[in-house]
Amino acid sequence: MRIARFTTGEDPRFGVVGGDLDEHGELDPDSSVVVLAGDPLHVGVHPTEEIRRLGDVRLLSPVLPRSKVVGIGRNYAAHAAEMGADVPSEPLMFLKPNTSVVGPGDPVFYPRQSQEVHYEGELAVVIGRICRDVPAERAGDVIFGYTVGNDVTARDLQRNDVQFTRAKGFDSFCPLGPWIETELDTSALRVQTFLNGEVVQDGSTRDMIFDVPALVAHVSSVMTLLPGDVILTGTPEGVGPMEVGDEVDVVVERLGTLTNKVHRRD
Repeated sequence: MRIARFTTGEDPRFGVVGGDLDEHGELDPDSSVVVLAGDPLHVGVHPTEEIRRLGDVRLLSPVLPRSKVVGIGRNYAAHAAEMGADVPSEPLMFLKPNTSVVGPGDPVFYPRQSQEVHYEGELAVVIGRICRDVPAERAGDVIFGYTVGNDVTARDLQRNDVQFTRAKGFDSFCPLGPWIETELDTSALRVQTFLNGEVVQDGSTRDMIFDVPALVAHVSSVMTLLPGDVILTGTPEGVGPMEVGDEVDVVVERLGTLTNKVHRRD
């Protein structure tokens, strides 16, 4: 099931999106959006009789994390190597504030404090219920679904600060979307990032050092996860700079395409 959060100019609503993805990970604008009664994370999936056309709505971030976005660093060996770092022996966690989240088509703002902002395309996991100390074999019980993420990073600030908070935490530094897919085998999904139409990242989730169940187990052993919290699962090799005016597309196989443009912050 493909669940989107959208607006038609009024308060945000949720809907189940129909149609088949094309080769570019996109849907026909004539695809249907069956409007739901309330937020499915809190009230369940209850379709109404109202149906919208996908091309007539504006998609928003499919989830607004209730408390946090948990990032995972260096979860692909090739990415760790390109960063000149060792592969971690256990998942390397950092936090992005929920205020960093934006949706598909929203601008990513280039902060005044940085001269080197990078894209990092990845698979994102959306938590469905409050949980702690979840065994890896039970991870599926607490996952609501999956979406596409871009872990935007001010690389120069990351180097200068050593820890990640400022480099990862600017407003607009966590695009998510275009929807949540509730049924997805994440064991071998192609993850690609395009910068102005050119492929710059091309990896597969099969190369993750720690898979999705392991990440849910590790993160939940440290902190309580709440409905709507997001885990970013790490990025493949090929990270690099993006400039004001650039367009970034992150495509996760069988999930969809997340597109954002880089704007200068006034």
